Amino acid sequence: MALIELKNITKSYPLDGFNLKILKGISLQIDNGEFVAIMGPSGSGKSTLMNILGCLDKPTSGHYLLDAINVERLSSDELAEIRNQKIGFVFQGFNLLSRTSAIENVELPMVYAGVPDDERRKRAEQALKSVGLKERMHHQPNQLSGGQQQRVAIARAIVNEAPIIFADEPTGNLDTKMSVEIMELFTKLNQEMKRTIILVTHEEDIAKYANRIIRIVDGEISSDEVVSKSTRPEKKHD
Repeated sequence: MALIELKNITKSYPLDGFNLKILKGISLQIDNGEFVAIMGPSGSGKSTLMNILGCLDKPTSGHYLLDAINVERLSSDELAEIRNQKIGFVFQGFNLLSRTSAIENVELPMVYAGVPDDERRKRAEQALKSVGLKERMHHQPNQLSGGQQQRVAIARAIVNEAPIIFADEPTGNLDTKMSVEIMELFTKLNQEMKRTIILVTHEEDIAKYANRIIRIVDGEISSDEVVSKSTRPEKKHD
């Protein structure tokens, strides 16, 4: 059974007495362990699709099964529980608390999950170590580079051991070198830690780190293709 299954998903918003159709019958499956990039021009519906996949919004019609759970029938509290247990988010703007240390930012999802203090600290330290920030865990965001802030955000996304990571333009605020480092980290999470990665990007070079690229145009899937190994960026070595 697929980890994610969408069946004829639509999304509309009321606008001046009309319904503005954003998604127009999206159907797709994503299996456990895939690394999928979703691409599309501005206004194509890719961010709306990401919000539905990430249980941040509900479809207007259609069915969404996440790990065999019928998501569109869940209450707001049930959706929040699903997000906390099964999903980690990484955003373009990092979304870190500005006056809080890296380790405290990483602990935050575990506070909501009711994890005891000692266990929170231990798991947050391990998550920061796994993204290469062992020596920066007590720094605040303004003491970290953009790439380091995004690593903190990734540590926060994985600390609850969520099987799915959603990344919305995660390299959008980073230079080329930092972008490569962050994408290599996502590749490691996918290949070594067996996380399912779903990435939204408008950059072809970034999308090629994925194993599969889904392109959205005008609210519909225009193509769904497997990425050839020969076209994926090679891992850089120091």
